Amino acid sequence: MPDFTIETTYHLPVFRHRTYQADTLDEACRVAIEDDSWDIAEKDFDSSGEIHVTGIWDGAHAAYAGPLVQIPPQFDEPVQRRARHFELLLGLLKMLFDDISAARPPSLDWLDRSAWAIARGEAILAGDPDPEEPVDPPKPSHVLVRLQEKRVRDAITAVLDVDSSFAGLAPEAVTEDEVHAACLSIATTMDLSDMVGNAEFEAALLAIRSAHRRLASD
Repeated sequence: MPDFTIETTYHLPVFRHRTYQADTLDEACRVAIEDDSWDIAEKDFDSSGEIHVTGIWDGAHAAYAGPLVQIPPQFDEPVQRRARHFELLLGLLKMLFDDISAARPPSLDWLDRSAWAIARGEAILAGDPDPEEPVDPPKPSHVLVRLQEKRVRDAITAVLDVDSSFAGLAPEAVTEDEVHAACLSIATTMDLSDMVGNAEFEAALLAIRSAHRRLASD
């Protein structure tokens, strides 16, 4: 059975209480951060960080005597796991943003990587090992309707052309902020569950008819 030398660490918070005079709260915080005098420092043992692995070497009593062995990610410091995962999620979000900006559907590669990122994020929160790749992605969903602010703007013009109760109000008087806020309100409050349910039922019937025709022709 092989031997491993393992270095484990936990971070112990050190704090101080000192009064600072400043014109604003931000300025007081900045002065406190830049204060390098810690003569009144105290240790906070009750808030110490979790124990994590910071070094591994092959063999007994081998610390710093040979090449480091890679630390399995689940034994790294939790805050570092979360920080690295944040970078991954940010990269995926940028990819999705580029696709949406170009009116492209998300790529299958993005879906696969996102499924793994979600599973890894849940493992980090639970303190579990990283999941094995690949992770089965969730079944795809389909956009049934899209509320477009440009078309809402066109509808505003059409409504003002025929509705006399808004006489004297020009289409350009409705600001982009008002259009955006109205779209957000409708998107978050309008109940389309019946319409979506009907669409799901119709899709189910269409799939059944397709399978029936296929099997009947065999």
